[in-house]
Amino acid sequence: MIRALALLPLAALTLAAKDDPLAGRVAGKPQQCIDLGMSDGPTIVDSHTILYRAGAGRRVWKTGPVGDCPWLRPLTTLIVHAYSGSQLCANDRFQVLEPGVSIPSANCRFTPFTPYDRITK
Repeated sequence: MIRALALLPLAALTLAAKDDPLAGRVAGKPQQCIDLGMSDGPTIVDSHTILYRAGAGRRVWKTGPVGDCPWLRPLTTLIVHAYSGSQLCANDRFQVLEPGVSIPSANCRFTPFTPYDRITK
């Protein structure tokens, strides 16, 4: 079963491009899938970085497009095609919808999802 989700980017992070959203976090082992029900997002940081937040922001999942996805940039909307029920997985497809445009881009695919956790002292 294919489930299409139109998700708006979180403008707060994308507008604060000066701040590194992964600062103070350590990367874990990349995973093939994340649970959509436990994450917020996506937040498009740049043409190679998409973030999903989980657990009240304690964990941030970083992914991006496989290869080039020239339409991907902050303040665009992702139309995500999740093929694994409530999970979003590497190689699942997404399209980009630019503001004011009604026809989405060609398909792009997600890379594996790398968890970034806050450093605890």
